[in-house]
Amino acid sequence: MTTQTDIQPQTAVEFGALYAEVQQFYARHMRLLDEGRAEEWAATFTEDAVFAVPTLPEPVRGRAGLVTAVSRSAQALAEAGEQHRHWPGVFDVVPEQDGTVTVHSYTTVFASPLGGESRVHRVCTCTDVLVREEGALRVRDRRVSRDDLR
Repeated sequence: MTTQTDIQPQTAVEFGALYAEVQQFYARHMRLLDEGRAEEWAATFTEDAVFAVPTLPEPVRGRAGLVTAVSRSAQALAEAGEQHRHWPGVFDVVPEQDGTVTVHSYTTVFASPLGGESRVHRVCTCTDVLVREEGALRVRDRRVSRDDLR
């Protein structure tokens, strides 16, 4: 698998295309997560990806670790009868000199218990480093911060 690091847009039109591509990436990425499609979701990360969240003592490393973590979460939500929906937005897309793209965003996680009222579960900020592998954007590094844990 090759990793292309030159994804610097040269014009406003190219930046607009990159921005739209980033939005589409996150729309699909979060849908896969919320549907519990662990293997497909993990494939949106690089093989050696790092995922750091404040609820885990150590970052999750690599696709296999991501599959395990998401599968465990999906099972726990199913057993609890609760559906989570991740709503990402406010994307600050920054093409970097090394060809990567840093994306700062906000994500609101909604929780909907079966037969109950939906509620805001968490509000987070997310900083991702994206690279292009075989033509597709992938997350190489993700850092999540929760507003309630600051």
